[in-house]
Amino acid sequence: MMDLLATPRLGVVVPPENPTAEPEFNRLVGERMNVYTSRFPVTPGKGLLEMLEAWNEALPDTLAGFGAMGLDAAVVACSASHYLLAPEGDRAFCEELSDRAGYPVRSSTQAILTACEWLGVERLTLVSPYEPWLTDTSAGFWQAAGLTVDEALLVPAREDHFDPYEVTTAAILERVRDARLADDTALLFTGTGMGTLAALEELGRDSDRVLLTSNLAGAWWALRAAGVDMDPAGGHPLLARLERHTTAVAA
Repeated sequence: MMDLLATPRLGVVVPPENPTAEPEFNRLVGERMNVYTSRFPVTPGKGLLEMLEAWNEALPDTLAGFGAMGLDAAVVACSASHYLLAPEGDRAFCEELSDRAGYPVRSSTQAILTACEWLGVERLTLVSPYEPWLTDTSAGFWQAAGLTVDEALLVPAREDHFDPYEVTTAAILERVRDARLADDTALLFTGTGMGTLAALEELGRDSDRVLLTSNLAGAWWALRAAGVDMDPAGGHPLLARLERHTTAVAA
């Protein structure tokens, strides 16, 4: 019988209204890690930019909300706030948080950059549920990190209304399948609040293209950081797919 409390522990910091991160992380890591969460504070009356800035300010205290729990790794499951820091600022912030916490901490954006390195990815097509200005900020972040952004596919929740939490699988599939994608571009589904697992499972049957999301990259990084056995036979199919890609890159 598995010793539940001996299983590696993953801390996930999430926005207060995000309904997606915990379910996706739990499905991705399965029984390989126990997932614990701490939520950013609610910010009444603030616009989107002010809210994202407030979450960056609150992050050290939010992470400290895990107290003395012995975590093996932590992921900050909020991409948008870290776009504001630029890649070097984001990396430095994560290093500072790791030093304070005593365990490795990565933002979902840093986890994506690590995944791109493991996979040999140099070109991205963004699938974005964000407002246009935030999509542009996202594209600028990846470009500053040395990646080529071929295109950004906007996926509004409905006409002229952007909300990652309301985007449907059908809308994602329609937007991607209608696009003319470069052969060597990886698809990056931005943000931790847009539900993507069902869409990725379908798109993975269409081609062998690299498919990345904020939560998928975060879970993959966390499993490796915690030293978990990455045998594809025992893990989530989307993670096994990434492991096969890394094997092909190394060959």
